Amino acid sequence: MTRHYNITANIFAPIAIWSAAVITMAQGPPKVLVAVSPAIEREVIAGQTFVGTVMPLRTAIVGSAVDGRVVEYPLDEGMRVESGQMLAQLLTETIQLELAAAEGELELRRQALAELENGTRPAELEQAKARMVAAQARWQYAQARRTRADNLFRQGQAMSEEERDEMIALAVEGEQAYLDAKAAYALAVEGPRKEQIAQAKAQVAVQQATVDRLNDQLAKHTIISRFAGYVTAEHTEVGQWVKQGDPVAEVAALDEVEVVAQVVEQYVPHIRVGMTVSVQIPAIPGQMFSGVVSAIVPQADVQARTFPVKVRVKNQLIEKEPLVKSGMYARVMLPTGNKQMATLVFKDALVLGGPQPLVYVVDAAPDAKQGKVRPVSVQLGVAEGNMIQVSGVEPGQIVVVQGNERLRPGQDVQIQRVVPPSPAVSRSDSGVSR
Repeated sequence: MTRHYNITANIFAPIAIWSAAVITMAQGPPKVLVAVSPAIEREVIAGQTFVGTVMPLRTAIVGSAVDGRVVEYPLDEGMRVESGQMLAQLLTETIQLELAAAEGELELRRQALAELENGTRPAELEQAKARMVAAQARWQYAQARRTRADNLFRQGQAMSEEERDEMIALAVEGEQAYLDAKAAYALAVEGPRKEQIAQAKAQVAVQQATVDRLNDQLAKHTIISRFAGYVTAEHTEVGQWVKQGDPVAEVAALDEVEVVAQVVEQYVPHIRVGMTVSVQIPAIPGQMFSGVVSAIVPQADVQARTFPVKVRVKNQLIEKEPLVKSGMYARVMLPTGNKQMATLVFKDALVLGGPQPLVYVVDAAPDAKQGKVRPVSVQLGVAEGNMIQVSGVEPGQIVVVQGNERLRPGQDVQIQRVVPPSPAVSRSDSGVSR
């Protein structure tokens, strides 16, 4: 069998692949697709950076409500606990035995109450009625014998006075027995008195209170966290005897934190609760946080004349560990009241993580769809919604707001979309004027 080879194709195929690679290298790397937005100039209220400290949203030293011996203590410092999670378990065997006995007594009293409330059963009514009928029959028989005895005694026949008196007594006894059976039947028909039912209900309520007291005492032997947070201190151990009020663990809520900044008195009137402000934490250089003024404490430090301003910031949990930790140093940009013209860009334009925040400016002709980027270091100012004041960028310059995390200086970019600037927001929202 003869085989035919395409020698020409085999020789020139590698040449074609090499040529395509050369053309691709000549064209350079592919352009990165980005979204851009122009920097704008707008009148805002001037801001100033204030030093703050990160504090937990709440902190609790959880203590024991009762005396007891610790038999379980599954805590370690730094461990996350959820709301209602056990912090420590005290010995409860004696209380559990008392509770079991009390619950048994409660069930007994409930059944007694149910028996009274259900009234007389039909079979019991029939039984009482049968007894009444039988008693009536015996009475009628005794009454008939008495009548015959009276007739015989009057006729002077064989009936002594003693025998006559005996018949009379039997007749009276039969009558009373009938009346007793008749009354018993009437009571069975009527059922239990309402006073008896009320007494039985009271007994059930008293026993229920005893069970509730023991359940409450048992629950107090299980010491729980009242909110989600992190264990910051341990105060006991398995086997230790704790008294009522003794501390067991300290828990700090860090899902949200408060940055407490000391603000001098002349700037406090320009700050409003609910304002959105920017927060920087130097220990976390790669991120900038947005916070909301949650409180302005109306009591100044009389020596420094500063007021504590609390800014609430939502924390980030990485594998259940808080990114922002209590005690960290922070800088908060707060409005100080002087109006000025400022340059604003989207917060998404900021690239953090270096020694100073920067933005990527696109050098391109107007309406061009492509250009080169260059990094520009900026200083941050007050926040206005999703925009922030920067220095180092001129109004009208095009900055990258999406896709900037993978850019390099001088890189070519393809402008895929232009994001229009956000409208101005009210002063009550962010501390800026329209």
